[in-house]
Amino acid sequence: MDMLNLDAWTGRVTTDAGCVTPELARQIQATVGSGKAPVHGDPLPPLWHWCAFPISTPNENLGKDGHPRETDLLPPVRLDRRMWAGGALKFYGPTLRVGDALKRRSSIRSVTEKQGAAGPMVFVTVDHAIYGPLGLGIEERQDIVYLEIPETFTPPKKKPLPSDPIEQVQTAESLLFRYSAITFNAHRIHYDLPYTKEVEKYPGLVVHGPLQATLLMRAAIRARGTTPKYFDFRGVHPMFAGTPCDIAMKAEDAVLSLWTGQDGHQCMQATAIWADAQ
Repeated sequence: MDMLNLDAWTGRVTTDAGCVTPELARQIQATVGSGKAPVHGDPLPPLWHWCAFPISTPNENLGKDGHPRETDLLPPVRLDRRMWAGGALKFYGPTLRVGDALKRRSSIRSVTEKQGAAGPMVFVTVDHAIYGPLGLGIEERQDIVYLEIPETFTPPKKKPLPSDPIEQVQTAESLLFRYSAITFNAHRIHYDLPYTKEVEKYPGLVVHGPLQATLLMRAAIRARGTTPKYFDFRGVHPMFAGTPCDIAMKAEDAVLSLWTGQDGHQCMQATAIWADAQ
């Protein structure tokens, strides 16, 4: 791994323009929302900004996994499995709205190589700031990990859900397809079962990490009635299509701990905080 070259990407900055149009808002609502779809000028529901900045890479420039082979921001890591492992967000009031012209400033905070039990790993931390006409709306950290594709699937150790589920969401292939469509994500592990099993060695289609995070955010808002000030999430076990996604939570004062899970074990951990001190 040419870490000297990868290190040179630290500090790289890009800017992107985006928008969640009313039509896109209706599509997101149909996929992961609840109730009535927001209209032009309504506050943008949290995490919907992930649909606002699609990377419009031509098909011929996609890798065999469906990811762009190169982008203006991310380093050219020579490992074939890429995962959005987790992240954290701070929300600055209802400053982003449906139909707003949005701007995202992105920068590489760090690029770190490690040697794990399964081989080399590269961790890339990206910082985003999302602005609307009313100013800064979101500060976000995104954690991306690159790994070698294993010869066989060896799952992480399962951690039990710490409380009974309060909700179940069906993980049908149509849900994964729609979420891939609204985020313009061509990663084949979410829709191409032969590729998923034969190349990346997963036993089934993989439910997107950001989709799970969005379902947890939806549950948090249902529980408290308002958007949290702070939200972080981390994947701990792959979730697969066809088995219901369980959602569990525990509350303590202004903090809500949340989990997605399948068959009694955790897939994603998250924390939502409504207090100002974070």
